[in-house]
Amino acid sequence: MRIAILGCILLLGSCEFFKPKQEMDENPIAKAVDNYLYPSDLEGLLPQNISAEDSTRLVERYIEDWIEKQLMIFRSSQVVDYNEAEIERKVLDYRYALIVHNFEKQYIQRNLNTDVSQEDIEKYYEEKSDNFLLKQNIIRCIYAQVPTNAPDLNQFRRNFRAYPESNLEDIRAYCSRFSVKSFLEDSLWVIFDDVIIGTPLETIQNKTDFLSRHTYSETTRDDQIHFLKIFEFKISDDISPLEFIKEDIKSIIINKRKLTLKKELEEKIYNEAREENMFEIYRH
Repeated sequence: MRIAILGCILLLGSCEFFKPKQEMDENPIAKAVDNYLYPSDLEGLLPQNISAEDSTRLVERYIEDWIEKQLMIFRSSQVVDYNEAEIERKVLDYRYALIVHNFEKQYIQRNLNTDVSQEDIEKYYEEKSDNFLLKQNIIRCIYAQVPTNAPDLNQFRRNFRAYPESNLEDIRAYCSRFSVKSFLEDSLWVIFDDVIIGTPLETIQNKTDFLSRHTYSETTRDDQIHFLKIFEFKISDDISPLEFIKEDIKSIIINKRKLTLKKELEEKIYNEAREENMFEIYRH
């Protein structure tokens, strides 16, 4: 079968091609075994403002896929024993799931409160803190990678090592001019492995021991000096600081609200249907 014929139909009369079945006598555009594909089966397939060439290609691919599926179903039914009633139940379940999912999604979008206060976050953290054990070592730190030939390096070293007694703005200004990369957000918790990757420290064997023994580190590799100042650390299996998982808790709270709305919708529909006598349970 030459699918290209369909492209000609689309180019010559795409408006008529997609009229509903009841408005035209349809001729099939493809057949596989005893099943037929009609023009109206392709309604809604094509996006808006698509070129004639792209529309032809898209429809051709759809028809080829449809034929392949029909042939696979036919051959499978010849070889595999199946319970038609069971398949029909699964099809109905799938259809039900799709319809209900979209209905629930719309209801949740209309009614979901996505504002999560700091109080909500802190309360959940206090109640569920044991659920937030760290899987990696994390630190609060500043870090800078500076070439060994950078100017005024000794002064920068003194400022970096002395911080927070020294001025962070002086450190920022120096890093903006001379550092290859830096991290100077000392209030943020970050994963230790992410900080030391690409530095000589990435090869240390006992990272927990290193963290417990060092607040300042200076290592050199390939004419680059890596400065690290650690202010606080937590090791894996410690309870995570709230700041490190704040966004995770916010997502959890919002997801819980979604589940509450879903349950609320189910109960609302059930109660309304009961009041309107839309169902009855026969007890024998």
